[in-house]
Amino acid sequence: MNSKNLYLDDLRPTPEGFERVYNFEELVAFIPQNGMPDFISFDHDLGLGKTSFDCAKYLVEYCLDNQATLPEFTVHSQNPVGKENIEKLLANFIKAHP
Repeated sequence: MNSKNLYLDDLRPTPEGFERVYNFEELVAFIPQNGMPDFISFDHDLGLGKTSFDCAKYLVEYCLDNQATLPEFTVHSQNPVGKENIEKLLANFIKAHP
């Protein structure tokens, strides 16, 4: 399924209209198979292993390597430090690559 909205979270229910990935590995598999979504909603903590900050770094690298546009995004995480880190990383990338 080529979803336009992607929900990255390991616990919360998937909102209507979103395709879901639970962790870093699923995101890394999803993008090449389905293309870059138009919108991504990030949780920060994804259980054991990598976080959504790692996912955001992957997206930045993917965009640079593939001349792709970063999707619109929100961070729905309840982790305030993790949320801020993701938002700052992606905002800085957008400023540098409008």
